[in-house]
Amino acid sequence: MTGWQIFVAILREVVETVVLALVMLVILQLLIRNFRVEGHSMDPNLQDGQYLMIDKLSYHLPFDLRPPHRGDVVVFVPPIQQDKDFVKRIIGLPGDTVEIRRGVVYINGDMLPNNFGAQLDQSSMPAATVPDGFLFVLGDNRPNSNDSRSWGMLSVDSVVGKAWISYWPPETWGIIPADRPSKEATLSRWLAERFN
Repeated sequence: MTGWQIFVAILREVVETVVLALVMLVILQLLIRNFRVEGHSMDPNLQDGQYLMIDKLSYHLPFDLRPPHRGDVVVFVPPIQQDKDFVKRIIGLPGDTVEIRRGVVYINGDMLPNNFGAQLDQSSMPAATVPDGFLFVLGDNRPNSNDSRSWGMLSVDSVVGKAWISYWPPETWGIIPADRPSKEATLSRWLAERFN
């Protein structure tokens, strides 16, 4: 092989590697997104400055293969402040009747268990039915959350994606559960349970 042929072969390898990396980056950007929590509306489960990985694909699959579920933590564009994404928990699904009595949430007349450890307040809200194509969302820190109690139902079309994994700071590494406090789903907790 001549020097020119070696140069061409190396250049081709570099170009192929760069193109492959760019294609992978584009695919990843279509499927996931990172998000930084700002504020304290999701305390104690998500803290100010915590970084999350958002699954942008699940809710947009055809035939509603993975529709939103009660308890999912979602990132969305709020109807009141379109230049900043919010993060809240889904409480009411389309067709649900949501009512709040002195901080306790009722779905279709049944009390919603606080399995994920939300900080409750004494607020009340008359019964309201969630229309098709909408969700009712609340922050886990109810006394300090700007959510559906203030601005109404959230359009499903406004949802960017489902909070999937916490990746920073390291002590929060883990999945974002829909049915229990986030601290119970961290990698450190899992390791401690397995090896202690």
